Amino acid sequence: MNKISHDAFILCCLLLIATNFGYYSKWKQAQTEATLSWDVSGYYLYLPAAFIYKDLKQLAFFPEIQKKYNPGPEMGQAFKHPSGNYVLKYPMGQALQMLPWFTIAHVLAKPLGYEADGFSRPYQAAISWGSLLIAFLGLWYLRRILLLFFSDIAVAAALICIGFGSNYLEYSAITGAMTHNWLFTLYAVLIFTTIRFYERPSFAGAALIGLCIGWAGLTRPTEIITALIPVLWGLHAFADIRVRGMFFLKNASKLCLAVCIAAAVLFLQALYWKYVAGDWIVYSYQDQGFSWLHPHLRDVLVSAKAGWFVYSPLMLLVIPGFFALRKQQPAIFPAILFICLLCLYITAAWDIWWYGGSLGQRALVQSYPLWAFALAALTEWVIKKTGRIVLFGLFALSGIYLNLWWTHQAHHGGLFLPEQMNTPYVLKILGRLDVDRMEATKLLDVREAFTGSERKDILELAHTDFEKDSVFVTTDRPICGTKSAVLRKDHEYVNAYSTDINLEQWQQYQWVRTSLRFRCEGREDVAWKMTQFTIRFWDQNDKVIKEQILRLQRHVQGNEEKQLFFDTRIPKKPFRKVQVFCWAAGSDFPVVIDDMQVELFKE
Repeated sequence: MNKISHDAFILCCLLLIATNFGYYSKWKQAQTEATLSWDVSGYYLYLPAAFIYKDLKQLAFFPEIQKKYNPGPEMGQAFKHPSGNYVLKYPMGQALQMLPWFTIAHVLAKPLGYEADGFSRPYQAAISWGSLLIAFLGLWYLRRILLLFFSDIAVAAALICIGFGSNYLEYSAITGAMTHNWLFTLYAVLIFTTIRFYERPSFAGAALIGLCIGWAGLTRPTEIITALIPVLWGLHAFADIRVRGMFFLKNASKLCLAVCIAAAVLFLQALYWKYVAGDWIVYSYQDQGFSWLHPHLRDVLVSAKAGWFVYSPLMLLVIPGFFALRKQQPAIFPAILFICLLCLYITAAWDIWWYGGSLGQRALVQSYPLWAFALAALTEWVIKKTGRIVLFGLFALSGIYLNLWWTHQAHHGGLFLPEQMNTPYVLKILGRLDVDRMEATKLLDVREAFTGSERKDILELAHTDFEKDSVFVTTDRPICGTKSAVLRKDHEYVNAYSTDINLEQWQQYQWVRTSLRFRCEGREDVAWKMTQFTIRFWDQNDKVIKEQILRLQRHVQGNEEKQLFFDTRIPKKPFRKVQVFCWAAGSDFPVVIDDMQVELFKE
């Protein structure tokens, strides 16, 4: 019975297992790629602080952890409160969900030959594997929920779309220790319990509803909106409001229990703040907040940086899916649509709308159990006609391929560059397995490129080899000749070309090519600190009218030598001065440069 959706559930679980154990085992990685790194380490830090080091106030143990495991920025997951104590940035709900897996790891760490310090391999593995089990539970509940409303094949399609065709794969199988996977399961359990509660009200059901709402809010404060699920579920007409009110009055004691449990769970955070800071309420996100009147909706949906439909294109199906859901399930449609749109609005209102190194919009993943209704409803409509099935199948397969491709590029493929993506770069690489990485990577900075087969009438304007320089040069492993220039913090600029120009001469050409050879004496991963190779055009009023920048460290992994060039179309607007230079931009790693060249050419 319901074999197709059962098989789809098994396939999704097998994909998660294969991804977690066979493709990218985050629990085997080190430093900032480990399971307990970046935001995860911030959510998790309550556990070692409370149970291993007995130090929730000063976190004096963390510098040693930072030195040994490098889970992220030093003390970046906590801030110093005016009380003199450190307050953890993230709420404790995720830590409480991790507590059973932390306990298992702590008991086994020393017997297995590892340090019981909260960050050694057993802790990494236990949290990762626990997250995987939570994902299975969430998918299992999602299947049970959808089968109450849709056919077996429609439920199977929805599960495949979520598991194979969305960034749920990334945030359950690989970075599953982040909150989104766990909240996905809380959403699914809450929806299922809500449905059962309206069928047969019970104190146990009310208690579980309260627990889910409180725990979700304690994990991410904005998830307090999960309270709308039991409140709005099944309301589709004004007449239903009166009936719902009578239901609430009849079951007031049960509802009171749900509210009390949710409040008690949320109160745990206030107790922590009072203990470490002396205040019942602390805004631990500091300078981060919401722009409620100016949400970044377009960016959240379609931007190259982190657009939901760019990195999970199959989720575009939710748009027609809601039209199908309205016809098929009018009783639950209003609540689902409203809560989904509210989730989208809150996600878009957050000032850091790209959510760090998010692969698409990770902040929507937890609400996928609601969006899945639209996917199932669309499938229900599609399967009625063969032509629809073919189109749906082709789009679904394309979406699944792109999702798997993006997931690969975020890890082993290397084409996904967090927080750096732009439209020209995405269009250059999208879906491709054979990419000219150097030319593609240039598009992260340079928006123009000469694509002709041959340059004509080349005119060299400048060629700087630093052989006659005596300041800020190195004779130790020069790139060319006997000397190369060195960019570092005490010498941030090197000029290749800066002069007033003969405008008539320049306007005989269409392009200018700037090139150099360079070597980085260390790996610089922070984009804004990367050395900038720049061309700049100035008008008669000393105003910059055009500029192009190429960040050198994007093109190397370490300290290998490389030659780079980029082409710039000469402005049609009159200009009087051109400058070509390199700027160190504050990097801690010196950059050796040589053989800087400026050339004009025609198409």
